Amino acid sequence: MPESPRWLTIHGRKQDADAIIKGIDEKIDAGKPPPDSPLKTLAIRVRTHTPLNEIWDTVFHRHGARSCLGLALMIAQAFFFNAIFFTYSLVLIRFYKVAPEATALYLIPFAFGNVLGPLLLGRLFDKIGRKPMIVLTYATAGIFLAITGALFQAQLLNAQTQTLAWIAIFFVASCAASSAYLTTSEIFPLEIRGLALALFYAAGTLCGGMIAPTLFGTLIQTGSRPALLIGYLIAALLMIGAAIAELRLGVKAERRTLEDIATPLSASKR
Repeated sequence: MPESPRWLTIHGRKQDADAIIKGIDEKIDAGKPPPDSPLKTLAIRVRTHTPLNEIWDTVFHRHGARSCLGLALMIAQAFFFNAIFFTYSLVLIRFYKVAPEATALYLIPFAFGNVLGPLLLGRLFDKIGRKPMIVLTYATAGIFLAITGALFQAQLLNAQTQTLAWIAIFFVASCAASSAYLTTSEIFPLEIRGLALALFYAAGTLCGGMIAPTLFGTLIQTGSRPALLIGYLIAALLMIGAAIAELRLGVKAERRTLEDIATPLSASKR
């Protein structure tokens, strides 16, 4: 993979950036006529780094609403995955009396559902649009989880049907989680895209990765289905809340340049 021409340009390496762009044009646009509309131009300031005070102002003030959205998406998906995927073996053993050595037979198809979701639904995020698909996948995963939790509490599921329910839920939820990672990087200025993703990933992992397994481990050990249902409903509400946040704060990013989505911090103010 070549270095980002944008990064090279910002850091004063314009010749290297031009060489990469020329190579791409020769491979992709060979024989194609030039575009009808002129390309937009943007004057930038060359600098070696982005000051911390500018990063702080961008994340917590200038794009505060987008930061709230990134936190909502990342925390919800981290809590959702850690709460269910990493405690399912305990559920199988505690509530369905599955032998510990046999739990992998249930987790393997569970994992396949995670893979198939993005493979089959991923293209719709560009075809239909980021915002509607993120809302749809988050809300659907949350609603399905609430329904599955109610069926679990009513003892209407067995180990096999519970696994089928998880496969269906995570077929959708895996797309939701993947979109969270993409969203938190592409809606911020290009100089801090990686930093923004790292920041919100860390926050999501702190909340979801630490709290969810601890909470669900405690609920499972009680052996109480109503208690575990409460945990499932919390995860469902977080996913539905993230869908609402995307609906209210989401950015339509498909088929738009990074500079159009968020003005670079190095853009000249003259």
